[in-house]
Amino acid sequence: MKRRTFIGTSLKGTTLLASSGLWNCVTHNAPKPIAFMDRILPAPKDGGFRDDNYWIWGSSVIKGEDGKYHMFASRWSKDVGFGNWVTNSEVVRAVADTPVGPYIFQEVVLPVRGKEFFDGMCTHNPRIVQYKDKYLLYHFGTTYDFPMPTKENPTVTEDNWRKAWMNKRVGLAISNSVFGPWERVDKPVIEPREGYWDASITSNPAPAVDPKTGNILLMYKSSTDGLVPPLLLGVSMASSPRGEYKRLSANPIFRFETEQNNLIDVEDPYIWWANDRYEAILKDRSGEICGEEGGGIHVWSEDGIHWNLFDKVKAYSRNIEWEDGTRSHHNHFERAFVLVEDAKPTHLFAAVGEGKKAWQFENTWNMVIPLKH
Repeated sequence: MKRRTFIGTSLKGTTLLASSGLWNCVTHNAPKPIAFMDRILPAPKDGGFRDDNYWIWGSSVIKGEDGKYHMFASRWSKDVGFGNWVTNSEVVRAVADTPVGPYIFQEVVLPVRGKEFFDGMCTHNPRIVQYKDKYLLYHFGTTYDFPMPTKENPTVTEDNWRKAWMNKRVGLAISNSVFGPWERVDKPVIEPREGYWDASITSNPAPAVDPKTGNILLMYKSSTDGLVPPLLLGVSMASSPRGEYKRLSANPIFRFETEQNNLIDVEDPYIWWANDRYEAILKDRSGEICGEEGGGIHVWSEDGIHWNLFDKVKAYSRNIEWEDGTRSHHNHFERAFVLVEDAKPTHLFAAVGEGKKAWQFENTWNMVIPLKH
C-alpha cells in the first residue's frame, strides 16, 4: 500500500484528537494483536441470509437465550427498486444454529406503525446488543406523508425521497427476549442539532456496552446539509438504555485531513468492547487510509472519543475468497458487522450484492466470513 501522509504525522500509528474544531494527528503506540485482515478466512458459499424476493441489507447477529444465532437485518420487497430502502425497509429476524448459517427468516420485528411516529414508515440498519438482562435493538427510522411505494406505483419523486431521507432518526426497541415483544421508544435516541455539523439527520447507530460501567457508547452518522458531503460521525454516551445520550464531543470524530484531500470520509462503524478498550471497524470510502476504496479500517480507543489506527490498519476487502477456492469482487461490502463472543471477534458479516454497476443490484444478501481467533 502506498503510504499517505496526514497532517501532523504519517498514517501509521495515528491518533485523532479534536482541537478548536479541527482534527490534528499525534503518534501513539498501538497495541499489536493479530491484524484484523489476517484473521479473515474463506467464506462459505451457503452462509449468511438471503431471500430472492427481497432486497436484504445490513445485519446484526447475537446469540439468543435459546443458544441459536439470531440475525436482525433490513429487507424490503423487490416489487420496488433498491433505492426505495428509505421508504420501504423493515427490520426482520432470521435464525441459524451456527454463526455461519444459513439464516432462516422468522418474523418482521419492526413493522410500519404509522406516519405519526418518527420511525413509523421505515426501519433500517439495525444493531443489536445485550444490556444486562435486556436486548437493545438500535436502528434508524423515518416517516413521511406521501403514499408508500408499491409494485403498482413504485416511483418516488426526488422531493419525496429527500423528504424521507431528511427525517432519518436513531431509534431504539427494547425486549427481555430475542423473540420479543419489542417496546419501541417513541422518541429518537438522539436528535440533530441546528447550527452544528449534525444539523440534518441522525442515522446508522453503532452501540457498544462497557460491562465495567454499564455505560452505552453510541456513534451516529449525520451531516450539515442533508445529502451534501461529507457525511460524518458523532459520538454520545448514556448510563442507561433510555438515555439521555450526551454527546462526548461537539465536533465530529474521524475527520481526516490531507494535503491531497480534506474530505476523507469513513462511515458505518461497528464497535465492540475488547476487555479494556473499544475496538471498531469502519468503511474507508475513498481508500486513502487502507489503500482500497470501500475497504475497511481497524481502530481502537480507551474512551470512545480519541481513536487510534492500528499499525496494520486494513480490516477487510471487497475482494472475497470462497471456501470452494473461487474469488469474487464486489462493488460494495457494506454495513460490516463483527460477531464478538467472550470479547473475541469470531465472524464478519456484510451486505453485498450482484450487479454490473455500483448501486445497481440484481440481488443483495448478507454474507458471513469466519475469523481466526
